[in-house]
Amino acid sequence: MKNEEKKWQKWVPWVVAIVMALWVIGGVKDKKVKSEFNINEFAKLPVLLNGRIQPMDSVARNTLLVLRGKGTVLLTDKPQEELGFFDLAKVPTMSATEWLLETMTRPTEADKRYIFRIDNGEVLALLKLPAERKYFSFNELRDGVDEVETQADRILKRTKDKEELRTPFEKGLMKLQFGLNLYFRVKNSLRPQNTGSFADELQGFQASLAPAAAALKQKEAGQQHNEQDLQLVMQYMERYKMLAKIGYPMVIPPEDPKENPDGWMTIGGSLMDARIEPPVWAYVKLGDAYAENQPGDFNASLVEYKNWLAHNFPKQVSKGAQETFFNHYEPFVKSISIYLLAFLFGCAFWFNLAPWLRRTSVYLALLALILHTSGLIFRMHLEGRPPVTNLYSSAIFVGWGAVVLGCMLERFWQDGIGVVTASAIGVITLIIAHNLALGGDTMEMLRAVLDTNFWLATHVVVITLGYASMFLAGALATKYVLRGVLTTNLSQKAAKAVPRMVYGILCFATLFSFVGTILGGIWADQSWGRFWGWDPKENGALLIVIWCAVVLHARWGGMIRERGLMAMCLFGNIVTSFSWFGVNMLGVGLHSYGFMDQAFKWLVFYDCLQVVFIGMALLPLRYWRSFSVPEASKPKPAGLSGAKPAAAYLIPIVVLIGLYFLFQAVS
Repeated sequence: MKNEEKKWQKWVPWVVAIVMALWVIGGVKDKKVKSEFNINEFAKLPVLLNGRIQPMDSVARNTLLVLRGKGTVLLTDKPQEELGFFDLAKVPTMSATEWLLETMTRPTEADKRYIFRIDNGEVLALLKLPAERKYFSFNELRDGVDEVETQADRILKRTKDKEELRTPFEKGLMKLQFGLNLYFRVKNSLRPQNTGSFADELQGFQASLAPAAAALKQKEAGQQHNEQDLQLVMQYMERYKMLAKIGYPMVIPPEDPKENPDGWMTIGGSLMDARIEPPVWAYVKLGDAYAENQPGDFNASLVEYKNWLAHNFPKQVSKGAQETFFNHYEPFVKSISIYLLAFLFGCAFWFNLAPWLRRTSVYLALLALILHTSGLIFRMHLEGRPPVTNLYSSAIFVGWGAVVLGCMLERFWQDGIGVVTASAIGVITLIIAHNLALGGDTMEMLRAVLDTNFWLATHVVVITLGYASMFLAGALATKYVLRGVLTTNLSQKAAKAVPRMVYGILCFATLFSFVGTILGGIWADQSWGRFWGWDPKENGALLIVIWCAVVLHARWGGMIRERGLMAMCLFGNIVTSFSWFGVNMLGVGLHSYGFMDQAFKWLVFYDCLQVVFIGMALLPLRYWRSFSVPEASKPKPAGLSGAKPAAAYLIPIVVLIGLYFLFQAVS
């Protein structure tokens, strides 16, 4: 029986890791869309938006995230809130690209979709909408559009660009107004909304150009001319001027990509040149075919246009295909699930102390780290930038750095602390990044002050590694306090080992924070003409360095011991979170580009939680369960043959339930 248990415990960690790896690989392929239209190939078409080439798939996903907060749309005639739990699970969904195509070509159908999310109760009351719902269709909002615009104008006059002066109601209403305008732009991107055959209209426009040119020539020569010919073209031009102004993605490529790589235009902008280029005809045919439900014509036009693009714009076509692959790959979303699984197995090891549980946790954490790393490298390839360019990418990189350091600690100490801490930070930072992505495109062009690869690769990366190190030290301190106060399995060996880990990580954090701050000053001197300007972000970086120095000196001077070190590192979490996120929420200074008002309540909650942990760390030892129990009576590692895995049988059930709700939250 013991030999069978040994074999079972040896291969289970590998099986779990291989199953999760197969799950990741299985999701790499394009998700099959149940449609006669070749949606997957349309999703790869390159366009210009936010200063960069991206596929239609990214345009669709980012737009839908801004409007609805999720990347899919439920295909239901009932509001989501009226569906039961099991009914909701059965409702089919529409992909982001399908929704984009429908909105561009079948606006009447798109207006029925529940894609507008409204969270503010005062906004709901203003529009006389049900307070118990969050998702609404454009048809439900149509009567309130004028009121929203009126209120938005009032708010803009009062606050201008000072968003920090706006009340929660005003912020919610401005968000809705932005969403409505964005939706209107999408509806008028490929063709004027509620139009018939756009191809027939353009043929009429094309036929009117020659008579209008002749009439204009006669008018300039003072001869008799047909004014109706001129007026007809002017009517067309006014219509296309509107399309040029509000069209969302720039879908028409330039004539010469080498001389004018950023010369992409909207369909309306292209038509203002009084000529119809081949790409315009291609999109007109695609739009008409989808609007009239003719998949054969749609697919044929798509193949023809993609062949034309591949011949004239091979780099842009390749970029669109690669980014679409990355969107389906979803390395960071999948990493969340695997990190969570690793965290659960690591926690189970602390309660069971069976070595196979720790090995399973380590294998899963390494798998998630590989996935996490591949996502970072892929983003760097797509952007042509170092890994940190905005708050979203900084959250991704902070998590990655902390996981790497945590796995290194686990390699040396092999007691589960490193892998559990690393997995927890991985989950938290990637969830933070996912919520930051709700603001729109995470790969958009950088502000001019940031648009220097050398300093992005030095200052930003180095100081972000300092953030990661500080959070890892704080997370280790959290584990130490929780295990010591709430459980009896913090052994004397672990109670001595964890502070040594924290001390080493803190030294690492001090070095990187200090060097990163100095490099930032050099960058500021070149970009803004001064080394230091007491900007809030600069002060935050300096605050981290000062706090690291205070903690190290307190430890060196014997003013604090193990528990004191833990308490000060927990306060370091507050300092770092303020320096990373808090200063951006002030809305002032040269670093206010990362403003995230919605994260304020979570930052306060996180800081309050750290205060609670600090209070626990300062409790007298008699209240620490691990120190009130004799060492001899504490549970010992059972080894391969004596493990008692009965409690671990609950792990798959807990994991499945946790993953289900996680996917509901982030999908």
